[in-house]
Amino acid sequence: MSKPAILVARAVAPEAIDRLRPHFELETNPDDAIWSREELIAKLQGKVGAFTSGGERIDAALLAQCPELKICANMSVGYNNFDIDAMTAAGVQATNAPDVLTETTADMAFTLLMATARRVSEAEAYLRAGLWKKMSFDMLLGSDIHGATLGILGMGRIGQAIARRGAHGFGMNVIYHNRSQLDAATEATVKARYVSKQDLFKQADHVVLVVPYSPASHHTVAAAEIALMKPTATIVNIGRGGLIDEDALAAALAANKILGAGLDVFEGEPKINPGLLALKNVVLTPHIGSASGPTRKAMATLAADNLIGYLINGKAVTPLNSPKPR
Repeated sequence: MSKPAILVARAVAPEAIDRLRPHFELETNPDDAIWSREELIAKLQGKVGAFTSGGERIDAALLAQCPELKICANMSVGYNNFDIDAMTAAGVQATNAPDVLTETTADMAFTLLMATARRVSEAEAYLRAGLWKKMSFDMLLGSDIHGATLGILGMGRIGQAIARRGAHGFGMNVIYHNRSQLDAATEATVKARYVSKQDLFKQADHVVLVVPYSPASHHTVAAAEIALMKPTATIVNIGRGGLIDEDALAAALAANKILGAGLDVFEGEPKINPGLLALKNVVLTPHIGSASGPTRKAMATLAADNLIGYLINGKAVTPLNSPKPR
């Protein structure tokens, strides 16, 4: 009896491939090529499962051309590449990789927060350009993190991990806004206080975005929100690029309306808004929030386990929907 066929759409940890191989016939992408939509559809023919990275758009039009597909397993926690309603209607299981990247991504949020507040990228460029000739009182003055007010927009697993770091590690006053308020016990654990979205932008010395992206959250932060911020404040985005109106942010940064920004995600990634590239007071990283070796291996392993769980054992490990099997 032949094994079920699955497609691994990007190059992933060898451990994940080794985990899948006993159960499936694999088509892999060792060169890590970026396939066009037409190429992806062609490669999905005859496949019952797909191991996706978060960049492959799975929607009704694609599913209509891939009638044998039963599951798509994202290696990322985000899944805005999935049309969940269309997948459910088509009888296709969707899964993601939560939990395993929480702490590493929270570390990255603080990396960007600290680099932005203390102007690390700007300082390094200043030094490398040979401009450092002497010490001076006002050279590259930044903003303190310890004791400051940290505003977190989005208070899921990662938001709570960021809150713990801020409150317990840096003695920060942590405020947050979320679709729903956390229970009192969780608020006490992470030492965070619920406020309105408007008050968060007014009060925070440092804002961190950890909101899942959807059409409803598109440009959650635009000119109006940025205008509420203190001139000494910073903003960090580790959620998704579309959460911020990048033109409005670039304009505010260019006019020094806020101190700086730290961005790991971008609306048109891997293309970057030229207005941001031209600025000194923004720290830019190429979507590396979960990019530690152990974490990426854990993400790939969980995606593999979702494929094995659903196609071999009949139950996904971390399902996003409850489709009727095709």
